[in-house]
Amino acid sequence: VQLQASGGGLVQPGGSLRLSCAASGSIFSLVVMGWYRQAPGKQRELVAAIASGGNTNYADSVKGRFTISRDNAKNTGYLQMNSLKPEDTAVYYCNVHVITGNPPMPYNYWGQGTLVTVSS
Repeated sequence: VQLQASGGGLVQPGGSLRLSCAASGSIFSLVVMGWYRQAPGKQRELVAAIASGGNTNYADSVKGRFTISRDNAKNTGYLQMNSLKPEDTAVYYCNVHVITGNPPMPYNYWGQGTLVTVSS
């Protein structure tokens, strides 16, 4: 299973970005897709996650500004980030819990990070 994340970049405060994470490979079920971020000098933290049934979970710091979604047919997840703040600056990582392999077993994968910089 491979993850391809994209969509990071430089944006001014108050702006928006949309991150994408596409999972490829032999995936029986994509159970949970999540986005984490790590700012310089800080620990990696959960930003948002979405389960296969559509249940979502957000960090308090992004509630009302970020929206996580997924396209199950494409095994792709998205993170729409609005009203961005300088403190949102970080490397954002995609993470998935999938059922894969033979016999099918749960695995956890990380994508490469994508840098989001919020600055004027």
